[in-house]
Amino acid sequence: MKEPSQNSKIPIKVVVLAMFEKGTPDDGDIGELEIWIRNEKLDKIPFPLGATDIYMREDGLLVTLTGVGPSNAAATITALGCDPRFDLSKAYWIVAGIAGIDPEDGSIGSAVWSESVIIGDIMHEVDSGEIPKDWDYGKISLSSSKPKHRVPHASDSYLVFKLNSSLVDWAYNLTSDYPLKDYPELQEFRSQFKGYPNALKPPFVLKGDNLASSTYWHGHILNDWANDWVKMYTEGKGNFVVANMEDHGTVTAMKRLSQAGKADYNRLLILRTASNYSSPPPGHDAHWHFNSRWPLQGLPSIEAAYQVGSVVAHELIGNWDKYRDTIPG
Repeated sequence: MKEPSQNSKIPIKVVVLAMFEKGTPDDGDIGELEIWIRNEKLDKIPFPLGATDIYMREDGLLVTLTGVGPSNAAATITALGCDPRFDLSKAYWIVAGIAGIDPEDGSIGSAVWSESVIIGDIMHEVDSGEIPKDWDYGKISLSSSKPKHRVPHASDSYLVFKLNSSLVDWAYNLTSDYPLKDYPELQEFRSQFKGYPNALKPPFVLKGDNLASSTYWHGHILNDWANDWVKMYTEGKGNFVVANMEDHGTVTAMKRLSQAGKADYNRLLILRTASNYSSPPPGHDAHWHFNSRWPLQGLPSIEAAYQVGSVVAHELIGNWDKYRDTIPG
């Protein structure tokens, strides 16, 4: 594919954002980006301000990698949104990346459409060895001096990001019956989670709230904090389902680009697929997680991100006359 010129903007219909790649995008070790390149037959275009090159097709599909963490995500998305080669004003954006899942809500290999993103980095924190005996953890909102409490604060506007619920519902309804692949290795791994009915299920598609934190955390105490934090910042309406390391940067950059008329935040979808559980099974402590291998090295979650995300991408591109000016749902 010929690289677009500076004087002729290429209209983009769907942007897919992968976050993590095991090696390089073309080394054969399949990752979040490489699976799209391999299956969608994309051409490479240089992207000096990005974490890697852009991969695209003439029908309006553009895929790239942000890199791990919120700073990489924000930098890459802002750079792409301001790239003079592309017209992204009507583009739909789909995050297709892996995550940890609360065993109360889902199983590894499952796919979660995010209803909102809650930020889990901006807070006060007291050393866990020095907290009062009646505290469960030392993570505290900026508006309080104790856990599980907050009052309205100036930081709220950049701690909670609601996604377009009509679009999220549309994407979920389009993919809810998708037959995600199960593996014997997944069955064996999830069988340890006795007492967690949803963690024992074969992979499935669901909706839920997304906690974004640049720290890769794990364990029962932090899983309880995540549930408390999401409930606290959604006034009891939300439910923590998936944890990731990038979506704080993603939603922040998309909001800013939308304000500048370079993207449309209402066209953002975040699909997170479960590579691991966010707390260990009964009888194990948090350290167990770091000594246990992900089944098939996380391949089922990478496959699910592509399989479910591509259903939505293909529908949008294939019926562009319908969706160009009217957001589905």
